[in-house]
Amino acid sequence: PSLRVFCPKMAAFRSVLNVANSAKLALSSRTMASHPLAGLLGRLNHVAIATPDLEKSANFYKSLGAKVSEAVPQKEHGVYTVFVELPNSKIELLHPFGEKSPIQAFLNKNKDGGMHHICIEVRCIDEAVKAVRDKKIRTLGEKPKIGAHGKPVMFLHPKDCGGVLIELEQE
Repeated sequence: PSLRVFCPKMAAFRSVLNVANSAKLALSSRTMASHPLAGLLGRLNHVAIATPDLEKSANFYKSLGAKVSEAVPQKEHGVYTVFVELPNSKIELLHPFGEKSPIQAFLNKNKDGGMHHICIEVRCIDEAVKAVRDKKIRTLGEKPKIGAHGKPVMFLHPKDCGGVLIELEQE
């Protein structure tokens, strides 16, 4: 029998992978024909994690060999973003920027940070927004905004999405 040695970095990394896999499973395990967003949803673009210490979080992923971007201020969204590239998706690290940051409100409730939202690609953001509104799914905003990737995005109310904040991003 082999001995397993506890490694805090690997345990934390497994925790993040479990969150990403749970999000992916939650989306893929439903019968898509009956899902209200059938035909609209593309691939998982990223899982966003709010963090109270952006440098520490970025260094964690760097220490595991991931390609990690520099921090970029997103003034219009009230966040700093750092992207961690994975073979099949990305992790977006979020940290408050400015006094009215929505991420600060999240961190006030979750001192250690945690999963903030998932981002799913759509072919056409305008068609997707119309379709979700037709299905009585509330959007957080009237019109799409330009997101961290320079593409139009719209957030969907978590109370209408199984408790998960969902960001739709145009491909």
